[in-house]
Amino acid sequence: MTARRYVQATAAVAALGTAWCVAFLTVGAGTEAWAYVFVPIAGGLAAASVHRMLRAGPGLDPVARRFWRAVRLAVAVISFGYAWLAADMLAHAAEARTRSMPVPAAACVIAGFLLAIGALARVPVVATGGVERWRMALDRTIAFLGCSAVVWYVGLAPMLSAREPWSRQAMLIDGLGFAVAVAAATKVSYIVGGPVDRVAIRLIAAAGGVPAGVVAVLAVRFGYAGSIPAQAIVMPLAPLLVALGVAAQGRAGRRPRRDPARVGVLLPYLAIVAADVPLIAVAFGAPLRWPVRVVLVTAVAVTALVTLRQYIAYRENDRLLWNTRLQEERLQFEVSHDGLTGLANRALFRDRLRNALATTGTAAVLLVDLDDFKTVNDLLGHGIGDRLLVSVARLLRSEVGDAGLPVRVGGDEFAVLLTGDADPEELAARLLAALTRPISEHRLLVQASIGIAVAGPGATVDSVLLNADVAMYTAKQRGKAGVVRYADGMREPVLAHMQLGGELRRALENDEFRVVYQPIMRLDGHRLIGVEALIRWDHPTRGVVSPAEFIPAAERTGLIVPLGRFVLRETCRQAAAWLAEFGPDALQEAGLNVSARQLHDPDFVAEVTGALADSGLPCERLVLEVTESAVLRGQQVSRALHELDRMGIRLALDDFGTGESSLSLLRAFPAAIIKLDKSFVDGIEIDDGRPAAADARQAVARAVIQLARALRLETVAEGIESAEQVAALRELGYTVGQGFHLAEPTDADGVARLLARQRALTS
Repeated sequence: MTARRYVQATAAVAALGTAWCVAFLTVGAGTEAWAYVFVPIAGGLAAASVHRMLRAGPGLDPVARRFWRAVRLAVAVISFGYAWLAADMLAHAAEARTRSMPVPAAACVIAGFLLAIGALARVPVVATGGVERWRMALDRTIAFLGCSAVVWYVGLAPMLSAREPWSRQAMLIDGLGFAVAVAAATKVSYIVGGPVDRVAIRLIAAAGGVPAGVVAVLAVRFGYAGSIPAQAIVMPLAPLLVALGVAAQGRAGRRPRRDPARVGVLLPYLAIVAADVPLIAVAFGAPLRWPVRVVLVTAVAVTALVTLRQYIAYRENDRLLWNTRLQEERLQFEVSHDGLTGLANRALFRDRLRNALATTGTAAVLLVDLDDFKTVNDLLGHGIGDRLLVSVARLLRSEVGDAGLPVRVGGDEFAVLLTGDADPEELAARLLAALTRPISEHRLLVQASIGIAVAGPGATVDSVLLNADVAMYTAKQRGKAGVVRYADGMREPVLAHMQLGGELRRALENDEFRVVYQPIMRLDGHRLIGVEALIRWDHPTRGVVSPAEFIPAAERTGLIVPLGRFVLRETCRQAAAWLAEFGPDALQEAGLNVSARQLHDPDFVAEVTGALADSGLPCERLVLEVTESAVLRGQQVSRALHELDRMGIRLALDDFGTGESSLSLLRAFPAAIIKLDKSFVDGIEIDDGRPAAADARQAVARAVIQLARALRLETVAEGIESAEQVAALRELGYTVGQGFHLAEPTDADGVARLLARQRALTS
């Protein structure tokens, strides 16, 4: 049978009980002992419906399964007790009017009700903790007492004071039925769609309370005459309600969940209304008796508890409001301050500057940018870099004090807003002086470039910040670690340099760059042995832009990475084409410059591998030239260089001799070629009465080639511009060089002509 069939069967039993009761009361059909038969039959059907649900529902939650097993046992035990009563009444039909319920039968019914109460107590409610848990317990106590007041006044008290005294069994059973109803009613208000359906629990509550209440009223009002309809009509409704509860549990997944925030909100107040019902009856009823006093005491207790509950709610609301205010203040601070340093952020900075310009019309801004901060991150790691930023922020607070607002604009850029009489130049000087001492727990030295802008008449937030940025950029261009105050006319050249980044991106997209090649020649016979790739920019309006102008902008904006990728692929492709056309002995090497920014790119080695594979150029023919400063840029660079060396790619140390660590570098750097810097070639041949300068250059050049021979490295002299320089270098032992005297940079066709001429001379 389905749950619906069990509901229909129990309803049919209740209908039969009603029909028999009508027939008995009107025409005296049968003995009155038959009134006790309908309850155990309907109870057996209700227990069977629970059993069927447990057998047919393997997906039932363990908590719900535990609850319904207890309900099945409770209904079965109660039905057994009423079956015992029915058998006893039928066996003693003549004494049915005066016979009491047998003690074993009453014990079964009482045990069943206790099992039902235990099952209800174990149903989980809203998960709570702390004050909320105590508030819920208080609410449920209020509700229990309020409902109990009504039950006592309407049902139990009249039974105790009835003219025909009730048996102890009947009083206890009826009281437990009320307890089931009240406990379930207060419990269900806190169930929000958990494993046990709230509608099912309501029906279980009704199964205990409704029959008990109606039976009490009928018995008190009509005495024995009311017991016949109570047993035949009213009490069979309890199993019917249990069967309906089983059906409701089966439909639980199709009902929407309740909002937990609204659970139990009205329960204490409904309890007050319930407690007031008997008070109203007392106010218009007979003189007070002891049952009435119980009601009054209960009403007072309910009122006191509600008052306590309201006080707790007030304290809780006050705590929530306080926490909300603290959270709002914390959020406001986080919105307007930097998370790492705790300084004001850009948004608060702009807001304060806007207010200053609107009120006083005067303000001064210092823009402080740390010099070469990226090197700290690259060499020491971002964690130490962050702690350095925190130390700089602490230094700013200390030096600025109450004179202004220190700000972290972003990255390694800070600012100070001065709105009073403080001298911005004097503050900038103090900041630079403070930065000459080591800071942070790692005792690091850091320098800064500071730009100052003072707001003039009609100044806006954007114009002041732009002027400060221009001044700071100018300080960097002048050698860093300095202070520049913005002056009229300073903006245009700086902005033009800043705009170069945008033009570079457009130039990359429009293929405005081309590669030319500086021949590398043997000094004896001027034979071409290799080339160095150089980048040129053919600007549509400015003509050819010098690399000295756009390479720093490419470095600053990060566009050096795609620009270097273009040079790498074009060089590999062109070198492979020359080898295919003129033979494997035509060109020993094709070199190009690689920046530190490219070496920091984790994909650089893969890009080199891909360019060689796509072009077919042998690894040993590619030369990558790096400067001494690039080699010193951290472990990522070192790993990339050693990996390239293991691939067979030759590495050249460019501009050798201009750095501070050239000799120590050669021990750690996998160099194959040393390129003598042009500064040591210029004037190496001079003999005009000042031989000391030439001797010094020759000494350096001699030391470099001796070192290279000792380490078995190749050498290339750069920047050769005269035959005299060639002669001097050859005398020192140099065999390979490059420069305008040997051959000027030329395009791919020019190199092809040189190679063709060499092939013709040797054939």
